[in-house]
Amino acid sequence: MKRQKMDCHVQQDRVRQCENEMEGPSGSSSFRQSFTSPVPLAEQMRPSDLTHYFGQEHVLGQDKVLRTLLEKRDVPSMILWGPPGCGKTTLAHIIANQCKTDNQEARFVTMSATMSGVNDVKDAVKIAKNELRSFKRRTILFMDEIHRFNKLQQDIFLPHVESGTITLIGATTENPSFSLNSALLSRCRVIVLEKLNTEHIVAILERTLKVIGAKIVKAEEEINFSKPDDKIPRVLIDEATVTWLAEMCDGDARVALNSLQLALQARDQDSNSGVVLISLDDIKDGIKCSHLLYDRQGEEHYNTISAMHKSIRASDDNAALYWVARMLKGGEDPLYIARRLVRAASEDIGLADPTALTLAVSAMQGCQLIGMPECEVLLAQCAVYLARAPKSREVDHALSLAKECITEHKGPLPSVPLHLRNAPTRLMKDLGYGKGYNMAHKDVSHLTYMPKGLENVDFFSPSEST
Repeated sequence: MKRQKMDCHVQQDRVRQCENEMEGPSGSSSFRQSFTSPVPLAEQMRPSDLTHYFGQEHVLGQDKVLRTLLEKRDVPSMILWGPPGCGKTTLAHIIANQCKTDNQEARFVTMSATMSGVNDVKDAVKIAKNELRSFKRRTILFMDEIHRFNKLQQDIFLPHVESGTITLIGATTENPSFSLNSALLSRCRVIVLEKLNTEHIVAILERTLKVIGAKIVKAEEEINFSKPDDKIPRVLIDEATVTWLAEMCDGDARVALNSLQLALQARDQDSNSGVVLISLDDIKDGIKCSHLLYDRQGEEHYNTISAMHKSIRASDDNAALYWVARMLKGGEDPLYIARRLVRAASEDIGLADPTALTLAVSAMQGCQLIGMPECEVLLAQCAVYLARAPKSREVDHALSLAKECITEHKGPLPSVPLHLRNAPTRLMKDLGYGKGYNMAHKDVSHLTYMPKGLENVDFFSPSEST
């Protein structure tokens, strides 16, 4: 832990040193130090205060509750929930920096659930109690990836958060409603952080390039690459390239900065031979495609399949195709998509187009036979067909009413009428099993097929279907 704190100090000192350097030829030294360091560029560029924290205005904008509390140094126990690269750890880093500059009024302890266990938390709490008792100094415990602790392990935080021994800040990419202990949630405020938009990522990249001594230029600017003068930095990057990178990283600042670092490393050998221009091709080599936020076992998995199903239900073929493509691009199991399409064919289309169910089952069997990537078009065809098909939820609604009738029935469930029972033995025949049964239409035979007492219940009547 001491080593981690020491590394944190070194990173901050390096960033401050880089920020104070002027642009120009000397920037090439800063340029090289930043991307050849074993510390990732995303880690080096973490801001130490809210001045350079971009995005999350809905919780950190002026006069917002969380910003006011942070400015007053009144940090509450909270869970930071958001997608990767949105600024959860950076926000904790800013709070840690505040603790160091506030005359040691609070200690900031960083842990990760991927590397720490319950015993580590117990040790941290023991020290926190001593600090509070001896020096009146509170402890803020930051637990990254807190969802990695199971719900029993999370109980270790409860008494200490409630007593004020520690202030807990947890960071998670998983929905706290499912991944965190409800008792812990009741003691912490959940702060929902959102994906960074393109403008936020561009601002982060611009600050980073300024810090490392590079400069953004417009495509039409003419620069003498062979004989740079004192006013031109050694490293240039095209403005359109920065925008493209910001658009393709799917709101993940870490992906953007790490991709930039790869491009800088690739051009390192050219840094002493005049001005180096980082091109779009250099960036594309480091980021081959948009980094989709898609977790095959997490909340995004269910959100996306729900979006596809509801698009089919609303007859939006365009949206249905988009969500199928997004799941396939994210690596979803095609059979999972196919099973949901089979369900939609029966649940939302039903008897309005009975062929839809046959098509959906055939698509699922086709996926089993030929696999990916050939089966992609089968899923796309099926999803578009279902979206364009006429809709009827009559059977699904009637099934719900039938189940409700059974669930809410008072007393014992009625027996099967005697005339509907099979009579394979003489005793059964003597008891009246199957007596009077015939295969005529019910309006001709006047037989009842519902149990006694439910003869007049109709799950398909307009009054029952509303």
